[in-house]
Amino acid sequence: MAARGLDLRTILQHIVDTATELAGARYGALTLLDRDRRRVTDLFTSGMTEAERRNLAELPETHAGVVGALTDDPRPLRLRDLTADPRSCGVPAGHPRMRSFAGAPVQVHDEVLGSLCVTGKEAGDDFTDTDLALLRLLASQAGAAIGGAHLYEAARQRAHWIEGAAAVTRALLTGTGTTDALMTVAERARVLAGAVAGVILQPTADGGMEIVAASTREDPAGLVGTVIEPGAPVLVQLLGGEGVFLDDSATDPRMTTQVRSRFGPSMMLPLQSGGRLIGTLAGTLALPRRRGDRLYTEAERQLASQFASQAALAMVMADAQQYREQLAVYEDRDRIARDLHDLVVQRLFATEMMLESTRRRDTSGDGGTAELLTRAVDELDSTIQEVRTAIIALQQPPADAPATFRGRVLRETGGAAGVLGFQPSVHFTGAVDALVPDAVAEELLGVLRGALATARRRAGVSAVEVEVDATARLPDGRDAVRLVVADDGRTEGGTRSPTVIWQAPL
Repeated sequence: MAARGLDLRTILQHIVDTATELAGARYGALTLLDRDRRRVTDLFTSGMTEAERRNLAELPETHAGVVGALTDDPRPLRLRDLTADPRSCGVPAGHPRMRSFAGAPVQVHDEVLGSLCVTGKEAGDDFTDTDLALLRLLASQAGAAIGGAHLYEAARQRAHWIEGAAAVTRALLTGTGTTDALMTVAERARVLAGAVAGVILQPTADGGMEIVAASTREDPAGLVGTVIEPGAPVLVQLLGGEGVFLDDSATDPRMTTQVRSRFGPSMMLPLQSGGRLIGTLAGTLALPRRRGDRLYTEAERQLASQFASQAALAMVMADAQQYREQLAVYEDRDRIARDLHDLVVQRLFATEMMLESTRRRDTSGDGGTAELLTRAVDELDSTIQEVRTAIIALQQPPADAPATFRGRVLRETGGAAGVLGFQPSVHFTGAVDALVPDAVAEELLGVLRGALATARRRAGVSAVEVEVDATARLPDGRDAVRLVVADDGRTEGGTRSPTVIWQAPL
């Protein structure tokens, strides 16, 4: 793993400079190794000019030459003539010529993190035991510095992943929808992992997996909708709840999608908790890096797996919370509907009956009084119809498409209200849900939709009345449903708008 941070790099450069000076060497080098690939990822030198550094074609290979020997057999090594040793190979082009050599492994506990080497004893002599002991001491100091940096980096990464998991949980529990929840998880995981993309896959009906959400700073074209076909080798592990870790997505035979050529190292982590896929959003979180980027470390794999488990649990909790909130809304709407029916409707009906009785007993012979009472009764009857319509509307799920004919009529008029600027009045007569067949209902809704659209285009409309009567009769005596749509607007000629009347046999 490459050294990170200015302080650590300064310390390592100081160590190699000190080793070169105290050993009386012409050149010194401290190499750092990748913990996964076991290759040299960073090189600190002493005694080389800038020109010599620029002449280096590439970093030395880990498992070649004496650097590889110190990695495979982590013991101090001293050579009188490096060029005569059979292990002297893998030296990059442009490297200075060397003869006398001394090196010691840089370790933390039993893990080899690199090597500290010096070459070219200035006096032309061989390196002494004292030089080798000094080299071992300085190599141990380098190991302690790198080990401390690793611990700090691991703690910092863990803190970031924990903070990210907590942020995802807070975001999901604030009430986001399914798509937003998936994007929240993908986006946060991408940033934490330093990945080029964060991708959510979900199982398909035929046993494959499909990308349903993708977060990336680059061109997302072709990601969402990409399908891993059933039978792909990687699905065996994913659908079994096992994480998949790839060194190179583009060349790994387990990957079969077309987008794999865009990515290199990748993690594919099941959204699970307690070793089991959970919830309706169960799927896989994929975190690919660019081709040529470094592999994920074991620590990063563990932290990402823990994040995926936490995110899966948070999504299930958010799902359950959403259901609880919907249930509370349904219960509240049912309570309001019951109150309207038990209190308001019955009182209005009782008032209507009293007025009707008063009108019939009126013996004054005053036609005006009778007319006023008749109008009051009609208004009360209309109000009762409006309240009953409101009760039906309250019984419809607030977010889902209505399943009943009444609900679909109310949805059409409710949608028109946003354009009209007021709510059309709707009256139902008869058991419309039970009496109107689906084919007739579709035809009626089409006519209603057209009538409302016409009303929207007409000037001066301030009221629209819609009546659906399932107790109507055709002239030949057959049962029918009648739709009446009337508004108070005017036509272009200034005449009153015509009333739309449509009916069909049941």
